[in-house]
Amino acid sequence: MTEKLFSSEIRVMELLWKNGEMTAKEIASSLSESIGWSKTTTYTVIKKCVEKGAVIRTDPGFLCKAAVSKNEVQETEAFELIDRLFGGSPDLLVSALIGSGKISPDQLKNLRDLVKNMGEE
Repeated sequence: MTEKLFSSEIRVMELLWKNGEMTAKEIASSLSESIGWSKTTTYTVIKKCVEKGAVIRTDPGFLCKAAVSKNEVQETEAFELIDRLFGGSPDLLVSALIGSGKISPDQLKNLRDLVKNMGEE
């Protein structure tokens, strides 16, 4: 999958990542309850996800399942953000996060541990 997923498409994907296979009807029902989407809106978003290769839909019953993992989408989105806002430099992203003062001491410790452990591989 090479196309960007929009926030509406991520909502569909989150359901599939959490629940595995679901029918389009089940997805529509869940999104109707949680955010008030109509059945038509949900089906349109599912169709876009299928066209982008993020969802596989089979008949009968319009059964849907994720064709990409959450990790794959997170990595793609993270690198797109880094390219777009930080000139392709991950260290500038980390610097912006740390410099914002919005990272808790526990989160900062986790980042330090992650970087330290990466050097041991």
